[in-house]
Amino acid sequence: MRCACALPVALLPALLSAADLRIDHVTVAGNDIKALQANLSAVGIPSVYGGPHTNQTTEMALVSLPDGSYLELMGVQPGADPQLVDRHEWAKFLKGNAGPCAWAAREKDMAAEVKRLQAAGIAVAQPVKSGRQRPDGVRLEWETSDIGTGTRGAFFPFLIHDFTPRDQRAFPQGKPATRDFAGITKVVIVVRDLDDGIKRYRQAYGLPAPIKQVDKNFGAYLALMGGLPVVLAQPLTQDTWLAERLDRFGEAPCAFILGATQPARYHQAASKSRWFGADVSWFDPEKLGWRLGFEASGR
Repeated sequence: MRCACALPVALLPALLSAADLRIDHVTVAGNDIKALQANLSAVGIPSVYGGPHTNQTTEMALVSLPDGSYLELMGVQPGADPQLVDRHEWAKFLKGNAGPCAWAAREKDMAAEVKRLQAAGIAVAQPVKSGRQRPDGVRLEWETSDIGTGTRGAFFPFLIHDFTPRDQRAFPQGKPATRDFAGITKVVIVVRDLDDGIKRYRQAYGLPAPIKQVDKNFGAYLALMGGLPVVLAQPLTQDTWLAERLDRFGEAPCAFILGATQPARYHQAASKSRWFGADVSWFDPEKLGWRLGFEASGR
């Protein structure tokens, strides 16, 4: 893998941005928030109800992690208008109980990052303000910007910047929901063509050549790019769960990986993989309803 000094000077700002890319949160979608919470609880991970969104369509719960990242569980509000659900940007994920749906990157300087991406030839939307009210009455305000032309946060992350204190959004109880996991270490994104996916990420973030491998049990060709917390996965064959998911939901996250500070407590993991020199343990997807893994973390 090449160091930054081997890259053209024009790519250095993009490479530095990639090194600073931080996962803000990842979204797990389904039609019933209580079921999503119950399934996570069944594998030993607690969550906290975060309240309804102002769109009158969705509601959320979250698993706050010590590094400030969190798992967002998103379900459909009881009694929501079906037409509003159909118009939601993640409608197919919500209605299809897709599990992994999207991810967001924390951004300090939204205007600068929008400008940088535009200069790299990447489509990016102007920031839009949004927010929600927590069940305890605390009002949260933020802005977001979508990268790329596909579904929000599915291939590239969407950007998010807080106007209210971010800890109020990430830690509704004032502390992490669990300390067994330090944070979210990787977003696994299923793609139709691995080389094309790599090309798009390298264009956006000025990345060095990736590391590749094959995982037959996961059913994918894999690529890890520089210091980015992203693994791209192309189905090995058309008869795998990964290919079926790609057909249903398109290019989007198919799994998330946590950094575990107490991996021995989760000995019930259903299977293990060896990815890029590190062991990844997987919770039972039948019990959870989607794919969540963890790797040892020193943090």
